[in-house]
Amino acid sequence: MAQPEQTLPVELFLDLDRSGPVPLYYQIATRLEQAIHDETLPAGSRLENEVALGTRLGLSRPTIRRAIQELVDKGLLVRRRGIGTQVVHGKVTRNVELTSLFEDLERTGQKPETDILSAEVGTADEKVADALGVATGSPIVHIKRLRRADGVPLAILENYLPEDLTDLDLGALEHHGLYQLLRARGVTMRVAKQRIGAREASGAESEMLDVRKGSALLTMSRTAFDNSGRAVEFGQHVYRPDLYSFEVTLVDR
Repeated sequence: MAQPEQTLPVELFLDLDRSGPVPLYYQIATRLEQAIHDETLPAGSRLENEVALGTRLGLSRPTIRRAIQELVDKGLLVRRRGIGTQVVHGKVTRNVELTSLFEDLERTGQKPETDILSAEVGTADEKVADALGVATGSPIVHIKRLRRADGVPLAILENYLPEDLTDLDLGALEHHGLYQLLRARGVTMRVAKQRIGAREASGAESEMLDVRKGSALLTMSRTAFDNSGRAVEFGQHVYRPDLYSFEVTLVDR
C-alpha cells in the first residue's frame, strides 16, 4: 500500500530569496535535501505533488519540477509510476566479498523483491562455457531476474549454472536469493573472480530499471568456485549507480 503524501512545513521555505541571484529551483532543492538528511522527510515517504507544493509556495510547477529533478539526479528521490515521488531508502553499498544482492539488501534493512524474467535450461555458448569450465553446447541453467529494493528497480541479474544444478527449484527465487538456494543444496562457494565496470543502458534495460536510455549503469561479472575449484555459478549483472555502489578495502603489503 502506498504511503500518504507528506506535506512539508511551510517554515522550511520561509527564507526563500525571491529576488536574489540564486535560482529558486536550487533553493527549493537545497531545502528538500536538508529535509531528507535530517529525516523531516524520512526514507520511503512520498513527497506532495508538484502542483500542491507550487501552489503553497506561490511558485510555478516548472520551478518545483526542476528542484525535484535535481534530487532525483542525486539519487535522493525516485519517481515511481502510479505512486509519485518518494525518498530513496538509501544507497546499497556492497563490500566486495562473496555475498548476494539479496543478502546485501536484507543486511541494510531493505525489502528485496524479485521478478523472474526467464528461467530455463539451455546450452552454453563459448563465453558461458569458458566461465563455467564446460564444453560449448553443454546443458546449463540460464536465469534472468529484475531485483527491486522496497519496490524500486535496482538491478538486472543474469546467472548461469552448470548441468548438475538444472533441477534447482527456480520458482523459489521469487522469495529467496540464488546463493541461499545453492547453499541449501549443499553447494559451498569458497572464492570468486569478479570484474566491475560501467556501460550505457540499452532501451530494454532503461525501461526495466526506470532510467533514461543511454544512462550509465554499473556492471559486474562474477564466477564463483566451490571447495574443489569447480565453477558453480557465472553471473552478469547491471545496477543503477544512483542506488548502488561497491566498496573495496585496500591494504598495503
